[in-house]
Amino acid sequence: MTFPSLRHSRACLVALTAFVLMGAAQAQTAAPYPTQPIKIIVPFTPGTGMDTIARAVAPRLSERLGQPVLVQNQAGASGNIGSDAVAKSVPDGHTLLITANTMLMATQMSAKSSYNPVTDFAPIGMTAYGTLMLVAHPKTGVKSASDLVRMAKAQPGRLNFGSPGVGTPHHMAMELFKLETDTFMLHVPYRGTAGYTQDLLAGEVQAGFLPVHVAAGFVKSGRLVALAVGSQKRHPVAPEVPTFAEVGIQRIDVDLWYAFYAPSKTPAAVVTRLNAEISAIIRQNDVKELLARAGMDASTSTPAELGTLVAKDYPRWGHVIRSKQISAD
Repeated sequence: MTFPSLRHSRACLVALTAFVLMGAAQAQTAAPYPTQPIKIIVPFTPGTGMDTIARAVAPRLSERLGQPVLVQNQAGASGNIGSDAVAKSVPDGHTLLITANTMLMATQMSAKSSYNPVTDFAPIGMTAYGTLMLVAHPKTGVKSASDLVRMAKAQPGRLNFGSPGVGTPHHMAMELFKLETDTFMLHVPYRGTAGYTQDLLAGEVQAGFLPVHVAAGFVKSGRLVALAVGSQKRHPVAPEVPTFAEVGIQRIDVDLWYAFYAPSKTPAAVVTRLNAEISAIIRQNDVKELLARAGMDASTSTPAELGTLVAKDYPRWGHVIRSKQISAD
C-alpha cells in the first residue's frame, strides 16, 4: 500500500481551503435580493397617476421584500430627468422607475434626451391603464367622430382643439387622430389640465381628449359631447361611447399605460421577483379600488409583454412626432 506524500497532502488541503473560501465568496455575492432599501423614482410631480401608483405599491412592496421602499419625485423635462437618472443607476434592482408611455414620446420630442427607453431599461411589468375620450363642445354641432372629420375636412383650420401642453397624451392622441384621418385642426396648448378643461367646457376650444373618468360626468350633464374612446374596447365608465374602430377610424389606440422598469442589465432573477411581487400587489382589491378612484384601471403583465408593447409603441409615436414636427425643446 502506498501513502500520499506530505507535500501532496498539503496541496490537497490548500486546494480544499481555496474551494471552501470560493464557495463562501460566491454565497456572499449571491445574497438574497434585496440587500438594501429600494428607491422608486417618479419622474413627475406628486399627485400624478404614476405617483399615485408608486405610493400605493411602496409600503406593500416593503412588507413583501423586508426592506424599506422609498418614493422619490424627480420631475423635470417632461419626465426625462428622473428617467435618465434611473437608466444610469446601478442595475441591481434597488433603483426602480415608475412611469407612463409618455416616456416613449418625450425622448423623441427632445434632442436633449440622453437615454433610449427601449434599450436602457429592463421592463418589469404593467400596473394600470388610463383611457382617453375624444369630446367636443355642444355648440360645435359635432355629434360623432365622423362629424368632426367631415367638418375638419370641409374647412381645414376652422376647428381648434386643446391640450394641457405640447407633448401631453391629450395632444399626442389628437395628432394621431389628425394623421389617421388626414385632417387639420389648430392646436391650442395650455399650461396644465385645469385651464384646458375649463376652456373646453366654456367652448373656448372646440374639441379635445380627456380621461374617460373625467369626461363621463361632463358628458352626462350635457356640457360635452362624447365622440369615441381611444381604447380597443368600450370602457365600463361610459359603455355607450363607441371605440374609434367601431366608428370606422382605425389605429387610434391611445390608452395611457403605466409600468415599472429597472435599469438594463438588472439580473433576470431580480426582475422576475419584482414582477411577481408588484403584480400581486396590483391585483389586490384595495389597490384596484384606489387606482379606480384616480381614474386608472389596474392591469398587470409579464416583463416580456411589457417589452413587446414598448417596442411597438416607440416607433409608432416616433412616426407621429416626425410627421407633425413636434418638439418639446
